[in-house]
Order: sequence, then C-alpha cells, then structure tokens
Amino acid sequence: MSQIKACLFDLDGVLVDTAKYHFIAWRRLAEELGFTFTEADNERLKGVSRMASLDILLEIGGLTPAEAEKLEMAAKKNAWYVEYISAMDHTEILPGALKLLQELRQNGIKIALGSASKNAMMILDNTGLTPFFDVIIDGTKTVNAKPDPEVFLMGARELGVTPAEAVVFEDAEAGVEAAMRAGMRSIGIGSPAQLGQANIVVPSLADFHLAQLRDLETDASRI
Repeated sequence: MSQIKACLFDLDGVLVDTAKYHFIAWRRLAEELGFTFTEADNERLKGVSRMASLDILLEIGGLTPAEAEKLEMAAKKNAWYVEYISAMDHTEILPGALKLLQELRQNGIKIALGSASKNAMMILDNTGLTPFFDVIIDGTKTVNAKPDPEVFLMGARELGVTPAEAVVFEDAEAGVEAAMRAGMRSIGIGSPAQLGQANIVVPSLADFHLAQLRDLETDASRI
C-alpha cells in the first residue's frame, strides 16, 4: 500500500458545526413554501450541492417551480445561511479537529479542504482554520457534486500526490463514495450504519488517532 502523504477534509460536519445552519435555513425555506422539512429529511442533503439539495427539498414538498423561481429560492436560502455563519468563531470547531490538523502539520502530512460549500473561505477565516490548509477546493472551483470524485481528485492534484497517497475525512455517504471513486482511502465521521463503506469509521475526530493512518498504510484489504 502507498504511504499516506495527504489528508483531505470535508468541512460541514467534519471540521466545523455548520450543518445545523444549513438545516435551519432549509427548514425556514420549507416553512415559507408551506411544508415541513425534518432532520431526517436533512440527512439526504449531506454532501450534496446547493441546487441538488433544493431539488430534494422541493421533491419532499411536492413542488415543481420554474427554473427562475428555483434560483431565487436557492439564493434566499443561502442568504439566510450566510447570515447565520457570519457570526461563527473558533468555538464552533468540532472536538478533535484542531488537534488532528496540528498533528498532521507537525508530521509533514499535506492538508486540503474538499468541500461543496461556496462559503468555505468565510467559515475557515471566521474559525481561524485557514492557515492549516495547503490547498482549498470548494464549491467555487468545482462543477460536479459528490459522489463525483472531482473535488478530491482536484485536491490531490494541487497537493502533488496520487489518489493512493491520500485519505479523505467525510461525514456523508456521498463523500465516502466520492473518495472510493477517486481511488482514495477514507475515514467516516459518524455512524457505521451510514458510512460502512469507509475504511475506518469513528464518531468524531476526537476519536481518531494519527496511528490509525499508519494502520491504513499496511491494510491492503480495501482502497
């Protein structure tokens, strides 16, 4: 197995607690449109682009608006979301994230962001995480949403590593699938029931230890 030279991180639900703000904004839009959007519904939106998320929400509400209306809805939801995340600070970094990023940096492992979020830079700047990243690939640079592997392949290319030398940290099924399609190993953050395709699944980054990366280098069972 190849030596691990780089780690690529999803943002929402892995490094920072922004997922709740997406949910609040989508729920607010659904209420305005006259239907209920639940936390269970929100699970379907994890790792999915903004317009694809809107399509899922509209499907739940049984609505088929014109394209121009959809663009207005997406813009409105995003404006609410940006309003919420503008007040974020370092206290919303998830447990274990800062420690792991520091350890990776100290061990010479390259670090990239691989997120569908178009607001990633604002979030990283507000939380003070920006300096940890060698490369930032977000929704402003990619065309295809996960499970397409574009975001991770682009990150590896800009880091100067092969897919086999990279490990992805993800909290969404679509993200784990994207990592697999990219030819990368993955660490699932969350439930084994949802993220069972990942090489390792832990409840949070606080439960992940650097030694587990080295274990992956010698585990030839899955990539």
